[in-house]
Amino acid sequence: MFDLREIASVTMILFAIIDILGAVPVIIQLRQKSGRIESEKAAIAVLILMIVFLFVGEELLALINLDVSSFAIAGSFVIFVIAMEMILGIKVFKEEDIESSVSIVPLAFPLIAGAGTMTTLLSLKSQYATPNIILAIIINTVFVYIVLKNTYHLEKLLGTNGLNILRKTFGIILLAIAVKLFRSNTGL
Repeated sequence: MFDLREIASVTMILFAIIDILGAVPVIIQLRQKSGRIESEKAAIAVLILMIVFLFVGEELLALINLDVSSFAIAGSFVIFVIAMEMILGIKVFKEEDIESSVSIVPLAFPLIAGAGTMTTLLSLKSQYATPNIILAIIINTVFVYIVLKNTYHLEKLLGTNGLNILRKTFGIILLAIAVKLFRSNTGL
């Protein structure tokens, strides 16, 4: 039933889409704002979101009369705001709100398990066996957890200047991802 080739393929596809290593500057910024990241809570939320969306994503969106494109556009707006915070050093999220929920929103969703990940899961479902996709989701979630758990060490390794450079650079990359998500789902 399990196919190692399929598991490896799906794992690599999800790894590229999730891009947890590319999100490290954003994660560090969110941790600095909130004081901490609840790695376990975020990883469990990512795992649940991806597995639930794998099984009921299209039906859930149809139930609330949304299509995948609208879902992706909404995710692009959240990513856009996070990118602008990183690039310009402005604060949009209120500190009291972000402290209680940073591990779920915006970290688990839409940053890690965002619109790109969700739409990828829907397309993977048509090409690969579901048990192989689930195993790939679990593998990626473990890797996400390891990265989230070690953001403090990564922050120390990079230093203040390194973090500032990475934050601005990845802010621009995140902004480009938001624009691409928006454009590809609006036909512009």
